[in-house]
Amino acid sequence: MAEYRIDELARLADTTVRNVRVYQDRGLLAPPRKQGRVGIYSEAHLARLRLIGQLLRRGYTFANIGEMFAVWERGGGLSDILGFESAIGDAWSDEIADYVTVGELRDLFGKGVTPRTIKRAIDLRVLERDGLRFRVPSPRLLHAGAELVRMGMSVDSVLDIAENLRAKVGDVAEHMVRLVAEHILAEYAPLTVIQTGSEEVAEIAELIRRVRPLAQQAVDAVLAQEMAEKMNDVMGEHFALAMEHMRGEPGGHPKEDGPAGPA
Repeated sequence: MAEYRIDELARLADTTVRNVRVYQDRGLLAPPRKQGRVGIYSEAHLARLRLIGQLLRRGYTFANIGEMFAVWERGGGLSDILGFESAIGDAWSDEIADYVTVGELRDLFGKGVTPRTIKRAIDLRVLERDGLRFRVPSPRLLHAGAELVRMGMSVDSVLDIAENLRAKVGDVAEHMVRLVAEHILAEYAPLTVIQTGSEEVAEIAELIRRVRPLAQQAVDAVLAQEMAEKMNDVMGEHFALAMEHMRGEPGGHPKEDGPAGPA
């Protein structure tokens, strides 16, 4: 399970350190685990923090949210609550975040690393600021981009790919999550708050965990099929254009119109 300090937790939840402390003071967010004098937060805290933010944006007050959480927690032990919230909030990848400096980015991407491209990478969540360095949530994504640059693509082109992926895959993820969540909630908690003391909560958490690899497998399978089909289409278009070009060039191979007649 990933662990965060308060400043990193606030950044990932798109809120502030002050808000995190306010939510703790109001009993909406559990206190962190202490490691010496430092508070350490988990993915369960991150999931709860994101839920609080979403409910506040929908117009609910602290009192409304506190009442809902009280119903949710009634009859359930801490292990039930954290187990369910971890199933929702845990990272859907086994990747471990890494950290890079500007110098290391330039070693990977060359002269294409500029203040503008760094800002764009941050906007696309490829990088996250962390003092004088950057947190890399997905080292695999970063190094895939670096490999494309080594193959001759520009940093801007690689960021175009990342932007397109973020938009298209984001739409797919939202559609998939909504359908799965609606099915699970309709089955186990129609129009009510899931009770942590009920037998269903462990089963719901397990169902959510089982969805994760299935979603990854589905995306991988469809992406592989589509990449193969699109590659054939693009290469076919390229060779067709090349043949047309060759037919029109003085040194190219002319189109055969059949045998010539007598002079």
